[in-house]
Amino acid sequence: MTQSNELVRAPLTRNPGESVVQRVRLLLLIPRLGGGGAQHVIALLGKNLSQEKYEIHLGLVAADEADSATLPPWLKVHALGARRVRNGAVPLLRLVWRLRPHVILSGAAEVNFLALLLRPLFPPGTSVLVRQNGTVSLALIYGGVPRYTRWGYRLLYPHANRVICQSRAMADDLTRTLKLDGEKITVLPNPVDLEQIRAAMQAPSARMGPGPHLLAVGRLSHEKGFDLLLNALATVRKVHPGADLIIAGEGRDEPELKELCRALFLESAVSFVGYVVPVYAFFPGATLFVHSSRYEGMPNSLLEAAAAGLPLVATPASEGIVDLLRGQPGAWLAPEITAESLAATLLTALETLEPGKRYRRSFFPSFDDAPAREDACSLESDTPATDSQMSR
Repeated sequence: MTQSNELVRAPLTRNPGESVVQRVRLLLLIPRLGGGGAQHVIALLGKNLSQEKYEIHLGLVAADEADSATLPPWLKVHALGARRVRNGAVPLLRLVWRLRPHVILSGAAEVNFLALLLRPLFPPGTSVLVRQNGTVSLALIYGGVPRYTRWGYRLLYPHANRVICQSRAMADDLTRTLKLDGEKITVLPNPVDLEQIRAAMQAPSARMGPGPHLLAVGRLSHEKGFDLLLNALATVRKVHPGADLIIAGEGRDEPELKELCRALFLESAVSFVGYVVPVYAFFPGATLFVHSSRYEGMPNSLLEAAAAGLPLVATPASEGIVDLLRGQPGAWLAPEITAESLAATLLTALETLEPGKRYRRSFFPSFDDAPAREDACSLESDTPATDSQMSR
């Protein structure tokens, strides 16, 4: 039980006569496949990290089985079968001792807490990296999280080797809110599959009718602000009666949002298409991508829409979003997080847009999946990422 974890590096098979390269055994942890941006990001990393450097495992804490049809065969998937993440301690411990990973990368807050709580019981030398998905201060104020969440952050996050944030604004907020040592925080952009997104943009549009055609993506929950968007759409349709909206996502608020559609007479204008992977198929026909969140970190759906060149309308849901979009072509930021402000911004954008217009953004290829993969690889050596990694 005291064996050094340096021994877990797995040999990479080579042709006869070639030297054997020792790969790092990496365990990625998420609750389950699907369901949100955090899971999507970790799954994307798992598919694209270098097989030359890593033996990659994906642990699904709260899943009985894994639909791995969209994952490459060399990515080893482990469904731990816990009813909820908090019930996953024993199966996770068993998996970690069986695999003896050199690095664990956790990709969702509840799994972060579990991994850090169990860390003293992991094999010696196991590095634990956690990815912070949202802006902590806003989540604590508006997120309806349990009271213990603040103490979970304060007591457990200092025990991570690295806490990964997607923007400098998120990192600064984490330092202010939790008094976390800045040396533990690394700023890494979310990976975005630019090649696949740009290939999807060559497909014909499936949207029918005069439009404009709006697209929104995210979990159907209060913080994502889809109620604001539906109220804004009702206002937009007074000027653009053909305006319609696709919402891609699933969540607990779906019944309430559908009831709001009925109350606003939007049933024929709004389509709830559920959780879709990849969502790129809806990009070609979109007039605008709308991000309506009340609070947010650095949403991957917004980055993917930006990579596709779609016109963007967004609420100022975080400093990171504001910094990212300010001054960018084809991007409109609502002054406030209200339905009225969002409606006014949508109308301004629609008055300005040329039909079918697409935009190139200066912050790409900073969010390309290749640089993000290389930065993720650099974490194994405990080398902090710098601002230069964000701007290259």
